[in-house]
Amino acid sequence: MARESQRERIARCQKAVEEQPDRASAYYNLGLAYSISGRVRQAEEAYVKAVELDPQMVRAWVNLGGIRMMRWEFKGCLEANQRAVALQDDLVEAHFNMGQAYLYLNDPENLLRCNQKVLELDRDHPEGHYFMAVASLALDNHGAAERHLARAIELGRTPPPDFVKAMEAAARKKANQQVDLIEISGAKAPEKKTKEE
Repeated sequence: MARESQRERIARCQKAVEEQPDRASAYYNLGLAYSISGRVRQAEEAYVKAVELDPQMVRAWVNLGGIRMMRWEFKGCLEANQRAVALQDDLVEAHFNMGQAYLYLNDPENLLRCNQKVLELDRDHPEGHYFMAVASLALDNHGAAERHLARAIELGRTPPPDFVKAMEAAARKKANQQVDLIEISGAKAPEKKTKEE
């Protein structure tokens, strides 16, 4: 059997919608077909129609959130994924999508919270660890950022050079702050112990 082309799949899904316009799954499938072909506006319209017909369709909410993320509609992404997790709280993808929206909304506390949930559901999620590192660094928790970055790398996530430079700069800043505290307080650095003879 020959593999269906994207054009053929869209045509088949459009026909299903025409034949059963009250069927949420037909719109969901059309949304998938549009998503795969990169037609994000049409995909969003199809997913919106699917959740109008069946507000309990969790996957349609998740995919709607993903499409809105692709369109840089971060608040819309949050709203759709919040609806999804209200229906089913164990959706790694929905929590991750919300975290991504919070990242672009410059909200590191909620980025951290969402990725904590991602890792609670899937402790070996490389992107979850990476974005825990990003959030931790933004919140000045360098130790946590180092731990999560190391785990992300171990799981195959290569951090971008800019983030590695930011981590190095934070490490230097932390080291300088520790030295400054000793110098300001007038305390002497501990002397090296020698072996007693």
